[in-house]
Parts: sequence; C-alpha cells; structure tokens
Amino acid sequence: AGFIKSPLSQKRLTQDSVELYCEAIGNPIPEIQWWFEGNEPNETYAQLWDGARQDRVKINATYNLHSTSTIYIANLTSDDSGTYECRASNDPDRNHLSKSPKIKWIRSQANVFVIERPDIKAHVREDGGRLTLTCNMTAPYPAIQGHEWTRGDKTLQTDTDSSAFTSYVIEGKMEEHSGVYECVYKTSPEIKGQVNISVPPQVMPYKKSEHGNEGDTGVLTCKNPSFPPVSLWVWYKNGQEVGAPIVNGSGRYIIKSSGNKTELRILKLNIEEDAGDYHCNATNAQGLGGATVNLRVRSRLAALWPFLGIVAEVLVLVTIIFIYEKRRKPDEVLDGKRCQGKSNATNHKDKNVRQRNAN
Repeated sequence: AGFIKSPLSQKRLTQDSVELYCEAIGNPIPEIQWWFEGNEPNETYAQLWDGARQDRVKINATYNLHSTSTIYIANLTSDDSGTYECRASNDPDRNHLSKSPKIKWIRSQANVFVIERPDIKAHVREDGGRLTLTCNMTAPYPAIQGHEWTRGDKTLQTDTDSSAFTSYVIEGKMEEHSGVYECVYKTSPEIKGQVNISVPPQVMPYKKSEHGNEGDTGVLTCKNPSFPPVSLWVWYKNGQEVGAPIVNGSGRYIIKSSGNKTELRILKLNIEEDAGDYHCNATNAQGLGGATVNLRVRSRLAALWPFLGIVAEVLVLVTIIFIYEKRRKPDEVLDGKRCQGKSNATNHKDKNVRQRNAN
C-alpha cells in the first residue's frame, strides 16, 4: 500500500515552496518514485528526480521497515502547477525496459496550484515622534478576510478589514523600533509583505567600565540591537579613530565578531600598556555607530590588600589590649598590698586588746 500524507490539494504563491510526503508499506520494501503531470492538455506524466528543474527539486527517501519519501520544490513558478504522483512497487521487474511487472505500481496523487504573487508596496513614514508603516497590495489578488501585523513571533495588530491597504502606527523614533515587520493578508494562500525600519548602528557596550587583574585576560564586548545587522566591526585603543585600528591576532589582541556582537580579548593584561578607553566602531548599510569601553587593570596584589588590612586591624587591637593590661596590673598589686597591711594592723590591735583583758 502507498499513500501521500500531505494535503491532497495545496495552493502556493510564486517564489514560495511546497513539500509532499509519501509512505509505502510492503514486503519486500517497495521503491518510491515521483511523477508529475502539468495542466497543459497535451502534457503527460514525467518522472522527477533529485536536482530536476534547475536544482529546485529535492527528493529524500529512506527504506527502513517501510518506505518514506519527501519531495521539496523551491522558488515555485506557474509551470509547477499540476498533479504530483507518488508511485510505489516492490516487483523485481518494476524498472525492466522490456518486461512488464507482475505487480502494478501503487499510486497516490496530490494537486498543487501555484498562483501569481501580487505585488505589495511597503512604506515607512516618520512624523512628529510617530512611525506609520503601510502595505498596499496590487490587483489581482484573492479575497481578503483581514490583516495582521507581526514582528518575529509576536502579533502586533489584527483586523477583519477586506481592503488591500493596511497600516500600523508606532509611537517613537526609528532608532528605538528598528527591525523587520510583516503585514499579513488573510487570504488563501496567505500573502505577506515586509516592511523594514533601517537605521545606522546603535552600538551599546555590554559594560561601560570593565576591570581586570594584571596577567589575566581582559574581555570587552559591544553589541548592536538595531537593524540592519553590522557588516563590519573595528576596534581602536583610547578612541583614536584616526590611528591604526587593532588587528585581530596582532600582539595580545584577539577579536571575535558575529553579526550584531563583537568581543575584544586582551591577553596577559599590563597595567601601564592596557589601561584606558577602547572604542568599538560598527558599520552597516545605513551608516556608522560606535561606543567606548573603559578598561581598568588592577595589580596582582590588589586582592591581598583587604586581607592585609584585616591583619593590621587585628595587630593594632592586640597591641592596645596588651598595653592596657600592662598598665592595669601594677595598680591591682598595690591595692592588694594595702589591703594586706590593713588586715595585719587590725590583727595586731585585736591581739593587744586580748592581752590587756587577760591582764
């Protein structure tokens, strides 16, 4: 048995892609082939292979317990409309040129309709701290049942208007809301337009001030949250952009840049040579932007100073206690002698009284 698990009828726009999935079960494991018949009256079925139609067709097949195959067609054109047929057979003579197979090919079909993509004119207007994004779809186009405005995975606005024109308003400046926005027309199939808010790089340091210990590795980081992405990152020392930039791999410098983030690593930090300001400069299609990071390098003994301070405090406290005890003990000894002398005098007096009474 063989069957196509994808929807048996699919609508797509030109420049879109389509994917069909087929499974076949049998013993021995059957082979799967893909065939196509166009909508032209005189067109007949023709077999498709991986790499057909100027490498726009990709076919993947696996044969494990049962057969599975996927056909993927990219960048669709109107000529891709038609019937796609999945054929499966396990007859040994299924591909013989002269012998007819004893077992007929099991077939399953799916229809693909490719519709000409309407043109969508997108525009961004900034006026008095407000951004207005608009999309206008030109005829001909399928029936519209509403619109959506999205950014990434987030839906910003939705409506049920059937107009070919739709807009979305943002309070703020372009630098604060740069990015890729999509206007989605709820049609069959769904039609999307793209509105880009592009600004020069709005570079931000990860930290305005970084600290490192002498001999360790210092890490300075800058990022660009705006659109479009940065095409070139450059680092300068002490903000001297006129001078030569820092070259990756030169001396003790290692630079790692990827898209909207750059990182400067300085190996074996030196207090005299490495402390100071570093400037990260970014370039994209809209212009330039930069930020400054201050690097402070601490001595190796910096971590010992708190411990030495505690030790000094303890020594001072012990010294004060020792001096205090030394001064207090002689007084106590003298007091003891006075008390002892007074006691002896009292004893002698009592003895004299007893002697007089006896006489």
